[in-house]
Amino acid sequence: MKLVSWNVNGIRSVLGKGFLDFLKQESPDIICLQETKASPEQVDLTLSEYPHKFWNSAEKKGYSGTAIFSKIKPISEIYKQGIEEHDNEGRIIALEFPNFYLVNVYVPNSGRELVRLDYRKKWDADYLKFLKKLESKKPVITCGDFNVAHQAMDLAHPKENYNKTAGYMQVEIDGFQNFINAGFIDSFRHFNQESQNYSYWSYMFHARQKNIGWRIDYFLLSSILKEQLKEAKIYSHILGSDHCPVSVIL
Repeated sequence: MKLVSWNVNGIRSVLGKGFLDFLKQESPDIICLQETKASPEQVDLTLSEYPHKFWNSAEKKGYSGTAIFSKIKPISEIYKQGIEEHDNEGRIIALEFPNFYLVNVYVPNSGRELVRLDYRKKWDADYLKFLKKLESKKPVITCGDFNVAHQAMDLAHPKENYNKTAGYMQVEIDGFQNFINAGFIDSFRHFNQESQNYSYWSYMFHARQKNIGWRIDYFLLSSILKEQLKEAKIYSHILGSDHCPVSVIL
């Protein structure tokens, strides 16, 4: 089974930038999208090979949002954590399958001037509780844009950004580490301990051409799935967004 995650930075935009070609070439069983910035009726998308489509759009138009397109029919679906302040920005979709839950997430950015850093800290704690509650029933795979570089090797300029920039604040690093401490495996690091593997590059300063990037897109898996994890990949050559797709094969 191949699972793909991609922050598309606007699904209507990426449709004209090779999204369908990527989908045809890689043919994942399930693809999870973040930052869709649209509701389904705004998107001209048939994708007959993915009959099961799930959308969670933000109340605010053109903002945030997640979607999952699946070849496999899930048993059930969840769109909310059950916490009002978290549940109006379309940030999660959880699908239950026979052997696991798949949770697509677009974690809030702490923002310029770190205006949402305190909120982000609460989000991370509440999201971990949400995952552990699901995990009490069956194993969990969560993927998406976590908006944090976990370790110094996960961004090009760690010293310059540490505790100064959203995405590399100690509070955010600690929040992500809590997922690891709770038994979730960072799938890419399970196979690869090399630096300069990034999934996001700013549109400014030719960052992508220079590979001045961040690894902030992840697949985290319950430790019980470790033996089933066969591959984790970053598609750094795939354009169309300021993020690139990431994937796992189970």
